[in-house]
Amino acid sequence: MNLTLEAPAKLNLSLRVVGKRQDGFHEVITHMVKLPGLHDTLEFSAAGAFQFVCDDPTVPSDGQNLVVRAARAYEAATSRPCRQKVVLRKSIPHGAGLGGGSSDAATTLLGLEKLNPDPLGAGRLSELAAALGSDVPFFLHPGAAICTGRGETIKPVEGPPLRVLLLKPGFGVATPDAYGRWSGAKEVPGISYASQPLTGVTLSNDLERPVFSKHRFLAELKQWLRDREDTDAALMSGSGATVFAVLREGANAGAIADEARQSLDPGLWSWSGETGPNTPIQNKRPI
Repeated sequence: MNLTLEAPAKLNLSLRVVGKRQDGFHEVITHMVKLPGLHDTLEFSAAGAFQFVCDDPTVPSDGQNLVVRAARAYEAATSRPCRQKVVLRKSIPHGAGLGGGSSDAATTLLGLEKLNPDPLGAGRLSELAAALGSDVPFFLHPGAAICTGRGETIKPVEGPPLRVLLLKPGFGVATPDAYGRWSGAKEVPGISYASQPLTGVTLSNDLERPVFSKHRFLAELKQWLRDREDTDAALMSGSGATVFAVLREGANAGAIADEARQSLDPGLWSWSGETGPNTPIQNKRPI
């Protein structure tokens, strides 16, 4: 049996870092939504033994990859070899704060669960997901959620429909580095870190301070988007390096992205669409 599944990206509309836990992770409260139109694709087909292939040569294909780790975790949980070839087709940039690797891992678990004649069930699947990474459990569930703990405790909520523009420079941000700089991080002068209230949600991100202090360009990109008349708000997603703007009615996302490339960085990757279940209009450009 062949199976094809989409692994959607996510945005953090809010991310509060409460403190550091005894297990080394950080306690967070974050409101996450999915971007259905921006997704990786995973293709499953029967094979004599587990195989993993990715169309992006920069993505590791060994045990560092979360797809491979998810498949091995599922094998261990079922005590049954995973005889599937999994082909990953990447569209979500990595090091972007968009949850691409976590979404790929969760979708791998969901795919193997669909193909298993004796499935593990939602509870056991959630345990496997939490062991793989803090954001992985979020992608097992449809829709938006408030995630707490280190991110593994999921409370489904209504996701506000927002029209957004995403911009990312050619570099990525490592999540451990962002959290490692969180304590004592200072603000970049001239950059607004204030919460941004919108209808149904307030945008804020506690990781902007540590990330912006190291990557000043991201601070400038956010402020450039915030200062525009055709945007309602702008925020870094997760640990970066993606910055997104909430667009006002009638705003031309493609024109804004082109202007950003002309004014700030000609290599900016961009995507525009809507959060939630609606099918967005895409505007992708490779890095």
